[in-house]
Amino acid sequence: MTDTPYTPAPAADFVLPFDLPDVGLRGRILRLDAVSTRALAAHPLPEPGQRVLAEALALSALLGSALRFEGRLSVQTRGDGPLNMLVTDYYAGGGLRGYARVDEEKFAATGSNAAFASLVGTGALAITIEQKGGAQPYQGLVPLSPDGLAASAETYFAQSEQLATILKIAAGPIYRSGEGKGWRAGAMMVQAVPGAKIGDIRTSDDWQRVNLFMQTLEDVELLDTDVPAESILWRLFHEDDVRVQPSQPLRFQCTCEAERVRTVLQSYSKDALKDLPDPDGVIRTRCEFCGSVYEFPLETLAD
Repeated sequence: MTDTPYTPAPAADFVLPFDLPDVGLRGRILRLDAVSTRALAAHPLPEPGQRVLAEALALSALLGSALRFEGRLSVQTRGDGPLNMLVTDYYAGGGLRGYARVDEEKFAATGSNAAFASLVGTGALAITIEQKGGAQPYQGLVPLSPDGLAASAETYFAQSEQLATILKIAAGPIYRSGEGKGWRAGAMMVQAVPGAKIGDIRTSDDWQRVNLFMQTLEDVELLDTDVPAESILWRLFHEDDVRVQPSQPLRFQCTCEAERVRTVLQSYSKDALKDLPDPDGVIRTRCEFCGSVYEFPLETLAD
């Protein structure tokens, strides 16, 4: 019991954990706005590709924020479709970044309104957890579902974690007067607490009821910053004893550093570097995650 007043979750860039203790379930709800807009601003992707990248950022934050660890959780996809590679990173404490690559020729052949299945093709979803301190990384790998990232992640939890899980993810562009186009993403996850038998949970009346409630959750609720997260939880679960925990802030974070790039370049010989500079004698590198460009005059690098 505490006398500390509850502080509602902000309108965006947060993750809000909650519990349904009477039915043995837990969950998280989140919304991204400034974070997703900043992350996607570095990538000139067609809109369907941006949508999947925004969804992947939300998925990374959902999964990573649920862990008690120091390190990084990565969500990666690889497929034979136009969106052939995607990676998003969640850093302990709430940092997010992401990058995706689209084959322009393949995308042109699929059309501008490509669905997820035709956009990613046949491939795999990998979820990797890297702990600080040199611990062996953990990776789970499942096939990409044609139904999207949420369905792929549900399969991951069922196969790798033995946890019955329901996921809903949405993303969409936003337009602000004087600010241009941005991207917003939202997600919600409900899953059984560890230790519950996945088969028993999925056949229970409570699980079926919660699943039905989750099917009524609309994309606009997840994306609309005028709809408080607590209002969504109340609408869905007011018949249950839903308990919210303090929200956790999310932010854009990239770990690229000029000196790190310089160290890599200096590890090569002068002969190996000679073809890299632009006509003005400067080697320029661009971070694929944040778009930062680092410049290194060749004479400052070579022996």
